[in-house]
Amino acid sequence: MGAIWTEENRFQKWLDVEIAVCEVHADMGTIPRDAVDKIKRTASFSVDRINEIERTTRHDVIAFTTALAENIGPDSRYVHYGLTSSDVVDTANALLMRDAATLLLEDLDRLAHVLKRRAIEHKHTRMMGRTHGVHAEPTTFGLVLALYYSENERNKERLRRAREAVSYGKISGAVGTFAHLDPEVEERVCEKLAIKHAPISTQVIQRDRHAEFLATLAIIASSMEKIALEVRHLQRTEVREVEEPFSAGQKGSSAMPHKRNPVTSEQICGLARVVRSNAQAAFENIALWHERDISHSSVERVILPDSCILTDYLIGKTEWLIDGLAVYPNRMRANLESLGGVTSSGQLLLELTRKGVTREDAYGIVQPLAMRVWDEGANFHDLVMNDKQVTDRLSREELDELFDVNKQLRNVDKIFKRVFWE
Repeated sequence: MGAIWTEENRFQKWLDVEIAVCEVHADMGTIPRDAVDKIKRTASFSVDRINEIERTTRHDVIAFTTALAENIGPDSRYVHYGLTSSDVVDTANALLMRDAATLLLEDLDRLAHVLKRRAIEHKHTRMMGRTHGVHAEPTTFGLVLALYYSENERNKERLRRAREAVSYGKISGAVGTFAHLDPEVEERVCEKLAIKHAPISTQVIQRDRHAEFLATLAIIASSMEKIALEVRHLQRTEVREVEEPFSAGQKGSSAMPHKRNPVTSEQICGLARVVRSNAQAAFENIALWHERDISHSSVERVILPDSCILTDYLIGKTEWLIDGLAVYPNRMRANLESLGGVTSSGQLLLELTRKGVTREDAYGIVQPLAMRVWDEGANFHDLVMNDKQVTDRLSREELDELFDVNKQLRNVDKIFKRVFWE
């Protein structure tokens, strides 16, 4: 990903656009064919030379075309023929974002493979489901991972749409009116570059497209944070149901040798904030003065490469995290059973209503028993089995069934079929 956003590659994309324009001009008879052949043979650049010229011109595209002219010679007069700077820069940026999105889609495919594999591995690994961070009802770790897989699939679709949204070029001139070139030039150039032409533009491609792309990266980064945040909670000492990889020789603390901290998960959570903040900057770039000002340009030099590189990094780190994640089923089982079956309170509530008790009265029977678990450390199963209000209505066989975790998790296979189409 870093190679896509180097100065060398950025200028190369500018050159790709310039040469495509020259080829179209030659095809349309605007400039001599032999001149284009000469340009293609001799057009070369040095990043150092471009930067040296820019220190004087204080204009990057002029510095670029000047550096090209030094190598091309007289035929350089056909380079940048009828163009304005943003024709080159914006069209080249479309190529860069398209390539970056393609690489990110490959990243997401690899993450999907790991999520699916580990979800199937832990399809029936029981654990405590939590809402508000508090024990709720049983789930499986496979379902947790299947949820992330499903979200990852949506991220892939979002990114495909965002790649389409930014894969637009423009060769329409200083205010988008094609004052110096025919629209056919734009259409042919974009076709050569395997992107679409903007139906209408000003001096620039409109930045709602870029904002959509950056917003999509922000959502992807947030999904990575969502996964990492779960690992951070489940790795807490009091929970300790999973643990991120801890390599030989790794140290957790300069002062406490016992520490094994979820540092990669925390890093993912922290860097996701940067990607989201960059998306906000992209939103600010949508509103420009009239047909264009330059307030967006300096911002994009930071947020486009940084967001793509960070998102690539975050997906890779999340793949590493899930691939090597240590899972502790025995600890999950211990936590699941730690409150003596109190998480079956909802099932008991339903069973009582099936026996004709009003929901309000049933709640009045079940909640006081459940509160004794919290307040006294009592065993919910034992309390229920010895409560006359319950046993007068439900047999022991019926009570045993409602405490059966298998019943609560009987639809896991069906959910997996929905997610993985298997």
